[in-house]
This record gives sequence, structure tokens and C-alpha cells, in this order.
Amino acid sequence: MNPLAAVPLPYVLRNLATRRLTTALTAGGMALVAFVFATVLMLTQGIRDTMVQTGQPDNVVVIRKGSGTEVQSSIERSQAAVIESIPGIAVGEDGTPMVSREPVVLITLPKRDSRNLANVVVRGVEPAGVVLRPQARLIQGRMFRPGTSEIVAGAAIARGFDGAGLGETVRFGQRDWTVVGVLDAGRTGFNSEIWGDSDQLLQAFRRPAYSAMLFRLGDPGAFDRVRSAIEADPRLQNEAQRENAFYAAQSELMANFIGILGTALSIIFSIGAIVGAMITMYASVANRTTEIGTLRALGFPRRSIMMAFLFESLSLGLLGGLAGLAGASLLQNFSISTMNWQTFSELAFSFRLDAAIVAKTLGFALVMGLIGGVLPAARAARLAIVDALRAA
Repeated sequence: MNPLAAVPLPYVLRNLATRRLTTALTAGGMALVAFVFATVLMLTQGIRDTMVQTGQPDNVVVIRKGSGTEVQSSIERSQAAVIESIPGIAVGEDGTPMVSREPVVLITLPKRDSRNLANVVVRGVEPAGVVLRPQARLIQGRMFRPGTSEIVAGAAIARGFDGAGLGETVRFGQRDWTVVGVLDAGRTGFNSEIWGDSDQLLQAFRRPAYSAMLFRLGDPGAFDRVRSAIEADPRLQNEAQRENAFYAAQSELMANFIGILGTALSIIFSIGAIVGAMITMYASVANRTTEIGTLRALGFPRRSIMMAFLFESLSLGLLGGLAGLAGASLLQNFSISTMNWQTFSELAFSFRLDAAIVAKTLGFALVMGLIGGVLPAARAARLAIVDALRAA
């Protein structure tokens, strides 16, 4: 027989089918670990996608240097006038610059289900601010009227907080505000905000300055020139970022923490799954000693015996990975809400499964199978023909 002959694949798969209970238990343990691993990756990706999709690449956000977030920033009215006059800003159909000067404030509202208090972003927008955010569309009611105490709430806020539904009233800034519309901004952070008239919010919160400015570039390729003009002007102490990059940075702290913590937990849990796979494969070797001796007597080399048992272990890992992914994929139908640690405000987002997460999860599961099977496979390959046959 060819010294490199491989053990037939149907033989390997038939052994897994014969030991259905142990196969199911071992693959189930790996499936749980794969589920946790995939869930963490989906959670992290969901947070990042929510924040990245919040911004438009041809929009620019201006905040005070060193602020980090809009809530911490402050732009004086005189500075806002200077920024509006910088060349390169797009002009609307009415001939005015497409600029929105925006106060951004955190308020506290009770949740509908638990009555626990949570921070919610209230954003003052000008008419251009609505146009600059085409991803946010009204699904109920109408847009607020400028100069009034009317607001519109993001869909996640309207669902989750008392007083934020259509027709309800919220009290903040020492006055009552009526919710006249509900926004659906897709999988973006605007679903977790309340919008109102910019000047009215400044008055309500007794603020002399805006928090941030948003404008559209006339030429998307002119960003570097516009940013340099803003940052080099001695009258300004501001920095400019593309809107999508700005919001992506808002997710990094929480996404990185969840990713590191979740990966560490997955590795810890995987140790138990690997031990389970190893025990299963050692038991398989012990129960099939005679078979191994027969295969060796028929001329199959040690390498083929080792590869056969490794393939069994890898198959267990693959089954577990596929089962874990199947369970994790169901989470895409759910949305959750938590506090963004960088902005300290409520953020609603969904789990996100993509091809990269599928590949990483299956790779992780195969690694568990490989580590769990390598020692038992080596033991099977080391069995002497005479000793194996004598065991019968």
C-alpha cells in the first residue's frame, strides 16, 4: 500500500455519526463558546456601524479643540460667524451656506419599562441641519416648527422613554416640550436623540454659545483645505473632522472595551470546550484500539492515523462553530440600548453579523478542535500494531 495513503473520509465521518451522543455533547460545548465569541464580535461591530453610519463623508463637524465630544464643546457666536464665512462650504438652493449651528445638551429621562433614569442627547438644529442628515426621516407626525417648544424624537427614544412618544410632553430646560414627530434614522446614533429648534434650546438652557457646527463641503475633496483654514485662523480655537470619522471615534472606547473583555471571556470558556474535546477524542482512541491496529496492519501509516483523528476533532469544532453562528445570527433581530461611555448618553444599536465575523468564528472553532484533538491523535498514531491487536 502507498505509505502516504489516507484513511478514507467516509470512515472518519461514520465514526462521528456512530458516537452521536458524545459528538453532540462535545460539539454543543464548542457551540456555546462560538456563540459567545460571535456575539461579542457582533456587538462590537454593531456599535461601530451605528456610529460610522451616523455621519456623512461630505459633512464636516466643528468643535472646540480638545473637547472630544459635542457635549463638552463650546463655539461662541462670533466664532460661528467666522466659520460660516470660510470658502468651501456648500450653498443651498436659497443661496445661504449649508450650515447648522447646534447646541447639544444631556438631559435625564425615565425609561418606560424600568423607570430608571438615563441620559439622552437633546440637539438643537437649524433648517440646514435637517437637510444635512438625509438618513433621518419622519415616520410619524411632522417636523418641529422653528421658534416653538416643539421637538421630534428618535425612534429608540420614543419607544424607550416616558413622555418621548408622539403627542406626549417632556419637561426639561424649565419648560414643557411637545413631541410632534418621530424620526427613523436607520442604524445610526440619531435614533437615540431628541431634536428641537437651535435658538429655542439655547434660551431654555441659558447658553450663550453653541456646542458644535455642521456643514457640507462644496467639494468633498476640499476637506484638508477647509480644515487647515479653520485650525489656522487665530480667531478660532476649533478643529474640524469629517462627520463619519467624528462619530466613529465616539464608539472606540466602548467597542474596544467590549471586544477585549469578550475575547478574554471567550478564551477562558474555550479552555473547557477544548478539554471536553480532548476527553472525547481520548475516549475514541481507547475504544477503537483494535481498529487502529487493523488499519496499521493494512498498511496505513502513522501519519494517516493521526490525520484521521485530527479531522474528527476539526469536524467537531466546525459543527460547534456552525451551530454557534446559527444561534448568534438570530440576535440580529433584536436591538439593545446602553450608555455610550464616551458621550455618557443613551445609544441604541443592533447586533451586526458580516462575512468577517463568520470567518473569525469558524476559525476560532477550528482552532479549538485542533488543540483538543492533537494530543489524542498523536497517541493514536504512536500505538504499535502488535499492542493494538493484542488489546482485542
